[in-house]
Amino acid sequence: MSPTRGRQPALPLSIATGDYDRVRAIIDGRVAIEGCEVNYLPMSMEEGFYRAATHHEFDVAELSGSSYIIARSRGIDDYIAVPVFLSRMFRHSAIYVRDDAGISRPEDLRGREVGVPVYAMTAALWVRGMLEEEYGVAPSAITWRTGGLEQPGRYGKFPLNLPPDIVVRAIPEDRALSDMLARGEIGALVSARAPSCFQSGMPGIRRLFPDYRAAEVAYYRKTGLFPIMHMLAIRRSLAERHPWLPASVMKAFVEAKRICIEDLNDVTALRATVPWLIAELEETRALLGGDFWRYGFKNNLGELEVMTRWSVRQGLAARAVKPEDLFYPSTLESARV
Repeated sequence: MSPTRGRQPALPLSIATGDYDRVRAIIDGRVAIEGCEVNYLPMSMEEGFYRAATHHEFDVAELSGSSYIIARSRGIDDYIAVPVFLSRMFRHSAIYVRDDAGISRPEDLRGREVGVPVYAMTAALWVRGMLEEEYGVAPSAITWRTGGLEQPGRYGKFPLNLPPDIVVRAIPEDRALSDMLARGEIGALVSARAPSCFQSGMPGIRRLFPDYRAAEVAYYRKTGLFPIMHMLAIRRSLAERHPWLPASVMKAFVEAKRICIEDLNDVTALRATVPWLIAELEETRALLGGDFWRYGFKNNLGELEVMTRWSVRQGLAARAVKPEDLFYPSTLESARV
């Protein structure tokens, strides 16, 4: 009697990302990852980044885009990315200033001390690139003060590769940046998360770009760039043992995003708690196109090229990294029918 030929056992796969609508169909099982039995662990980005970078706990993980580029430039290749970009966000809204600091336009940041929780964070990478290329404010024109946003003691994951003209200094170990902005000890702050002094409505704390949406729309019209914040990456050793896995992971995340957008388009009952959701979708498509949250390598080459270039320019990456070297080779192209 010949041996029974059946399907191979499913590969156990742990995944850690934020709990986004665009991954929900994988979390709830509507979309399967071919050949895998998924254990999906939604969690905050801070927790996921720390556990993946420090202990490599997950088979598939959402990673900071800037930190991933730095790691690749230093030959750290525990994870290899696929071109799925779960977090994207324009960052004109991420610059907070004091009314009494005399900072009314981006050019006024020259010569100032500006807080940033971690110099290498992706939001700051985009803010510095935008300030330099759109307003002529080079990273070296600012003294960067780093430390915890709300709690003392936050530090970057990687050593920096700073040129002599860029100054980055830690704040005192017992201080936090939001409190320093509130007390006028720094005049401005760059942060992906809104500082508590702003969220609480403290008088005299505002965004540098009050109408940040208009500024971001103008930025996109000029540059065509929709900033990428996070990468999705697979444990390299696992991808090498199962070379079919990166394409299967990417395929599933693409399908989950498709379902998400389809759900958002349903006007029978709105899927998100936004009264004019359909109007927002129509306006977004008019500006960004039908595939407004793009996955894929070629569709995002512009963003990837500026991120890798800025990483070197700003003293982050140890060497220049080509965008294609960030991703598992089989995911650079997609099958077409």
